[in-house]
Amino acid sequence: MAAGGDNGAGAQAHDHVQEGGDVVLPKRKKIDEATYDEELRKLQIELVRLQEWIKYKCLKVAVIFEGRDAAGKGGCIKRIAAATNPRVVRIAALHTPTEREKGEWYFQRYVAELPAAGEMVLFDRSWYNRAGVERVMGFCTEDELWEFFRSCPEFERMLIRSGITLVKYWFSVSDREQERRFKARLSDPMKIWKLSPMDLASIERWVEYSIAKDEMFKYTDTKHSPWWTVNADDKKRARLNTIHHLLSLIPYEDVTPTDIKLPARPSARGYVRPPIEVQTFVPEVY
Repeated sequence: MAAGGDNGAGAQAHDHVQEGGDVVLPKRKKIDEATYDEELRKLQIELVRLQEWIKYKCLKVAVIFEGRDAAGKGGCIKRIAAATNPRVVRIAALHTPTEREKGEWYFQRYVAELPAAGEMVLFDRSWYNRAGVERVMGFCTEDELWEFFRSCPEFERMLIRSGITLVKYWFSVSDREQERRFKARLSDPMKIWKLSPMDLASIERWVEYSIAKDEMFKYTDTKHSPWWTVNADDKKRARLNTIHHLLSLIPYEDVTPTDIKLPARPSARGYVRPPIEVQTFVPEVY
């Protein structure tokens, strides 16, 4: 049961694993590239409409993305933000806390990233670090962990009462798929930076992370702030399903301006520009 007897929408879901784990979800045929691109474009157009509605209605939306390392959180966030205005749809990906931040109230540095009116913030990991990596890697004490479990549901109630729409996604990936993605990163010079010591440790501590995730759900998967679990073994389907679901949670109307017209370009009115040769150009290597 969740805290206070609540039992939210995500409570029945588990990380699906291939060996010695909870549940193995049936594999589906991978979505083809053309269909994926077509569906993603449709959803991104709707995200632009949602963005305009958020700005128009001065809504405050916070979306949390959590899950195991290499579960695909970052890729989904990138697709949501790709076609939107960064002044409206903002990504919050905090670094390791500084010495000063370690001495603050735990939630303090996350509060500074919360959305103002007319904003949507996408949290690439969040205050749930305490219940996950900090717990498993020994970066917090038992007292700090249990204080988090007591405080977090109340903290989220305060956010919701203040007018923030809070959405929490857990990206669930199997052990074999996580290992495959790690190996792919090793051979890709554009992705090897994603392999941190924490990522490598997550392979050895799979069970510890499973225990931490299950206990986190027990106390924070509530009716007022449920966890939504994303089957993330197929990255493309996970992105489409998450974006589609996010759009379904926030009622919106299309307020995108339709009467925009380009003005006629005025004449130079006698102004003569300096010769183009005086400018320093980037070499045209390609």
